[in-house]
Amino acid sequence: MPAFLEAEFWSLANPELWVGAGLVIFLAILWMAGAFKMAAAGLDAKASKIKEDLDEAARIRAEAEALLADINRQRAEADAQAKAMIEAAEAHAKRLAEEAKVKLAEDLATRTRMAEAKIEAAQAEAAAQVKSAAIDLAARATETVLAQRLASAKSDPLVDRAIGQLAAKLQ
Repeated sequence: MPAFLEAEFWSLANPELWVGAGLVIFLAILWMAGAFKMAAAGLDAKASKIKEDLDEAARIRAEAEALLADINRQRAEADAQAKAMIEAAEAHAKRLAEEAKVKLAEDLATRTRMAEAKIEAAQAEAAAQVKSAAIDLAARATETVLAQRLASAKSDPLVDRAIGQLAAKLQ
């Protein structure tokens, strides 16, 4: 049950009565001063400002959606152009690769022939150098062997034998 319906609520010693009376008097003063009208006008102004902001947001959203659609269209066009460019580049690259393979095969054949000719010339030169070195080595070895035999023996056994055979042949 509400307290203001009881008899002790209306007693002048009850502080709740005075709080209620003070509140009613305060609200009456505010009403007479026009505070409620000012609060209502402030709320109306705030509501109109919010409405303007919402209208502006709706306009900006419509512009953003139009801009997004335009950007999507431009992106689709750019994707199509990029795809066409990639296809053209791939075809060009294939053509260049085929041309490069043909040229590489020709260059390889030419270089192979040149290398074979150089190898044959180098082999002939090496064989000639080996023969020359072998002849020089044999001549030096013969010279060394003969020099050692002559130096080690007072008489050469080959010469002695040849002399001995001479005597038999002369008779």
